[in-house]
Amino acid sequence: MALLGSLTQQTSAMKDTSLNDTPSLDTPEKQGLFSNVTSNPLFSAGFGLIAVGAALSLFKKGTTIGTSVLRRKLLVTLEIPSKDKSYLWFLQWMSHNAPKRQVNHLAVETSFKQHDNGSVSTKFGLVPGPGTHYFKYRNIWMQVQRQRDGKMMDLTTGSPWETITITTLSRDREVFKQLLHEAQEMALKKQEGKTVLYTSYGPEWRPFGMPRKRRLLDSVILDKGITDRIVNDVKAFIGNGKWYNERGIPYRRGYLLYGPPGSGKSSFIQALAGELEYNICILNLSERGLTDDRLNHLLSNVPERSIMLLEDIDAAFTKRSQSDNQGYQSMITFSGLLNSLDGVASAEERIIFLTTNHVEKLDPALIRPGRVDLKEYLGNATDYQIKKMFLRFYDDEALADKFVEKTRGRDISTASLQGHFVYYKDKPQEAVDQADSL
Repeated sequence: MALLGSLTQQTSAMKDTSLNDTPSLDTPEKQGLFSNVTSNPLFSAGFGLIAVGAALSLFKKGTTIGTSVLRRKLLVTLEIPSKDKSYLWFLQWMSHNAPKRQVNHLAVETSFKQHDNGSVSTKFGLVPGPGTHYFKYRNIWMQVQRQRDGKMMDLTTGSPWETITITTLSRDREVFKQLLHEAQEMALKKQEGKTVLYTSYGPEWRPFGMPRKRRLLDSVILDKGITDRIVNDVKAFIGNGKWYNERGIPYRRGYLLYGPPGSGKSSFIQALAGELEYNICILNLSERGLTDDRLNHLLSNVPERSIMLLEDIDAAFTKRSQSDNQGYQSMITFSGLLNSLDGVASAEERIIFLTTNHVEKLDPALIRPGRVDLKEYLGNATDYQIKKMFLRFYDDEALADKFVEKTRGRDISTASLQGHFVYYKDKPQEAVDQADSL
C-alpha cells in the first residue's frame, strides 16, 4: 500500500510538471507571435479589401432590391405589340400630340396615290422611331420605348417584330385607357366620311393606303332601275338578320356584276359602300401564295361593316377543268373557292360582290343561287345614261339631246364618256362637236 501511494504521488507530480511546461496564450512568446501577424501590412490590406468588397456587394444588392421595390410601388408599365390594332393608333397619336422637341428619333410613313388622270400625290408622315422618348400627358411624365427585334419577324408582313413600352410614375392605370381611347378616336375620326380599302397581308386584313373620300351614289349612273334594285336588296339584307336566323337560312348575300370593261362595276361598288357607310375588302384570287385554307380564313374574318369584293373572277377560274391551277400563281382550287363561298365553314353576316368581264367563261356552279343571289348586267352606255351623264357635267338640256343623237347606236363605255367630259369640262359645245371622236 505504501508502494502504491508512492507511485500515485509521483504520477501526479509528473502531470503537474507537464502542464506547467506547456506555453500559455498569455505568455510573452504567444503574444509576440500574434502581434507580429496582426501588425503585418499585407494582412491589414487584405482584411480591408475583403471588408470593402463585402460592403460594396451588400450595397449593390440593397440598391437592386430597393430599385425593384420602388419600380413596383411607383411605376406602371404598358406594353403594346406591333400586331395589336392600337399600335399604329398610338404612333399616329403621339406624332400629333407629343411636343416635337420631345421626340428626337423619327420614322417616315409614305402614302402614295395615283389618280385616274395619271397624276400622283405623295404624303410623308413622321412618327416616333425606334428609341426612347419622353412626353407629358395630362401633367404626367411618360417614357416611351419603341423597340425593334431584329431576330423576330412578323410572318404575315415580313417586317421586324416591334413593341412599344410606356412607363409612367402615376399609379392611376386609367390614364392608359384614356390615352388609348384618344388615339382610337383620332384614328376613327380620320375615317369619318371616308371608305377604307383593305387588302390581305398573309392571313389578315390591313388597310391599303389612306382612306378614300366616300363616293356619292348618284355619281355613278347606271341604266334605269339597276341602282335601286341592288341598293334596296342590300339594305333589306342588312336589316333582316333575325329573319334569316329564324328560318335557318345562312345569313350571307352574293352579287354578280358583269359586263364589258369600263361599265362602272367597281365604281358602283365603291359608291354603294359609301352609301351604306361600309368599307371594302379586295382580294385577288390570282395572288401568289393564296391557298384554300388562307382564302377560307380571309373570307371568314372580314372586318365588320365591310363589303367583300372579288374582282375579275374569270381571271382566276374560267372552267372547272382549270381547277388544277396550271398557269396560275395562286394555289387555290375550284372546290376550295366554292367551299369558301358557301361551305360549312364559310362566314355568316357577309356581303360579297363578284365582278367579271366575261360571264360566259364562268362555271355555272360558281354563280348558282346560294352563292350568287342577284346578277346584274352593266353594259355600254344607253341613251338614258348618256343624257344623265351629260347633264351632270354641263346642265344643258338642249345640248344633251344633241349629244345623245350624235352617239346613238354606238358602243361607248361610261368610262370613255367620263373621260370625254373631263377633257371638255368647261366647253359643252365642243364636247358635242367632238362626239364623233368617241
